Amino acid sequence: MLTPLFNPSSVAVVGASRTAGKVGHDVLRNILTSGYGGKVYPVNPQAEEVLGIRCYPSLLNVPENPEMCVVAVPAPVVPSIAEEAGKRGVKVLVVISAGFKESGIEGAERESQVVRICKKNGIRLLGPNCLGVIDTATPMNASFASAIPIKGNVAFISQSGALGTAVLDWSLKEGVGFSKFLSLGNKADLNENDIMLEIAEDINTKVVIMYLEGVEDGRRFLIVARKVTQKKPVIILKSGVTDAGARAVSSHTGTLAGSDLAFDVAFKQTGVIRVDTAQELFDLAEVFSTQPFPKDPMVAIITNAGGPGILAADAIEKQGLRIAPISAELRKTLIEKLPLNAGFNNPVDILGDATAERYKFALNKILMDEAVTSAIVILTPQAMTQPDETAAAVVEARNAFQNKIVIASFLGGELVDNAIKLLEKSKVPNYPFPERAVSSLAAMVRYTEYLSAITRRQIPHLKVDRDKVSSIFKDVKKDMRVNLLASEAMEVAKAYGIPSPTVKLARTREEAVSLAEEVGPPVVLKIESPQILHKTDIGGVKLNLNLDAVAKSFDEILDNAHKYASKATVYGVTVQKMVHQGKEMIAGIHRDVTFGPLIMFGLGGIFANFLRDVSFRLAPLSRKDAEEMIGETKAYSLLRGVRGEEKSDIDSITDTLLRVSKLVTDFDEINELDINPLFVYKDGSGCLALDIKITIR
Repeated sequence: MLTPLFNPSSVAVVGASRTAGKVGHDVLRNILTSGYGGKVYPVNPQAEEVLGIRCYPSLLNVPENPEMCVVAVPAPVVPSIAEEAGKRGVKVLVVISAGFKESGIEGAERESQVVRICKKNGIRLLGPNCLGVIDTATPMNASFASAIPIKGNVAFISQSGALGTAVLDWSLKEGVGFSKFLSLGNKADLNENDIMLEIAEDINTKVVIMYLEGVEDGRRFLIVARKVTQKKPVIILKSGVTDAGARAVSSHTGTLAGSDLAFDVAFKQTGVIRVDTAQELFDLAEVFSTQPFPKDPMVAIITNAGGPGILAADAIEKQGLRIAPISAELRKTLIEKLPLNAGFNNPVDILGDATAERYKFALNKILMDEAVTSAIVILTPQAMTQPDETAAAVVEARNAFQNKIVIASFLGGELVDNAIKLLEKSKVPNYPFPERAVSSLAAMVRYTEYLSAITRRQIPHLKVDRDKVSSIFKDVKKDMRVNLLASEAMEVAKAYGIPSPTVKLARTREEAVSLAEEVGPPVVLKIESPQILHKTDIGGVKLNLNLDAVAKSFDEILDNAHKYASKATVYGVTVQKMVHQGKEMIAGIHRDVTFGPLIMFGLGGIFANFLRDVSFRLAPLSRKDAEEMIGETKAYSLLRGVRGEEKSDIDSITDTLLRVSKLVTDFDEINELDINPLFVYKDGSGCLALDIKITIR
């Protein structure tokens, strides 16, 4: 529990300054003016009193053991402060000071020293190089932010302190309230995983929003995020998505930016909602913090202008939502009261001369309909429009139908300013354009859809032969290799239940003929060399051979290897049964630096590199993950059967992906794995991993 971070019984401020504008002064002032009820101890050897409170020369002189210590002194002094904090039994150290790993090698060494001291003394460390921490429920503002946030139900976690101060200033203007407001800084100890777990249990928080530049422990993030998103929505703005952005991240906080694709997949699998802009981050924060979760994607639009209504309808279809049908009974009710030339379909166009009463009637009748889950109220200021009164009618309807979503899009400037303020004060989100309203609503629908399938996102238990694979890898390492031979890779596959043909290794011409007789013609011969990965390029593959052709083909393959890959180590030639053609797919993994094994599936064979029809997920996979992977590709249409073709065995692909996931989760040393082609046969006939390449560290 991180109670001493958010609600400490006492706080010491080391570096408390008498000079206004200095960090130590501002932190102390913020704590004192935020309404914090615990003991506060300024620490500064050069002062007897700061802001009217007695000051102490060091932590060792403070009359009691403070639970939390906020540090705002030059970086070289921080290790000694950490030592003193350890002696005084401090539970949490908040290091605002900069000059650590973000500043270079010397700073990184200093940061490591502080971490070691904290771990030795059981102290949790926030920062360094951070803004501090605010909890509006305690209340406590232990930061150097220039303003105190409004109390609300949104927790904001930022890796950038400067962005945090800008967001705080913006939130005061917009009336957005926060439950917790925290800057992570360099994340030397406490990181997004620790804070998310704590906030998941916070009764004052309804939604978590975050700005991240990277993730410290990707594998743990996958576990933590899955837990937290089942309790409350998590919305993340991730920066460093381009090469230039990634370089900036490294220089800013010393964070190693992972593959953006892997972040995208990680968020999708764990139910995290990813946004691309700060605007989206707060658009979603507002709707999630004020509205109930939608039970379905059915949306109604009420508008006094045709154009904006059409824009909203287009956006609804593009975002995967649905225009709610207007029932005959509802249509009859609307016709009785609305003008004859109004639009009675959805969008419901109540015309440009619509009064607040007309809005009120239409909105209430529409919300009464069981087919409608969400309503978007669009208003454009025209000569007869009553923005303020209409806003009041919208608020009234929102309060009357609390199980339904009601959001607004009042377009315009000064004419609608007061109306918008009334809406936002009453917890009805307003968006300046309809598309933003729809986008926010779509995020809510996707989140509820994720939650509805949560039972299918459990990681399955599969029966495998782990000892067999361990033995194979041990032999490969003894041989000082990183690339498995084809015969070894096939053994690994069989040990984990991945369907694959039997492959035998022939070291001589005579052995090749004997093995061909054993497996039965026709057969396939392939060069066996860890250095020759693309065998067909050098003439290292012979297909569809009868017994008479085996000896000659064996010699030709070896001659080609000697001619085109003379430096390669050749172990012999593999012999396997020629199998009949299936639909060619590809499956494989690449180990991401942040999250671990990134699994790929898509159209295989010679088309894999050209069409790039692939999808990705991170291991370990649930059955739902595997099914979604397959369904996201264009190849899925082929697998379902086109133009009279039989459906392919999609279930066997799902099972194969789950087994690949299990394999690469069990063995961290697998760096890359490639199955190409994966032949898929008609429904009920399974699939076959025809060629498997495995590289280990």
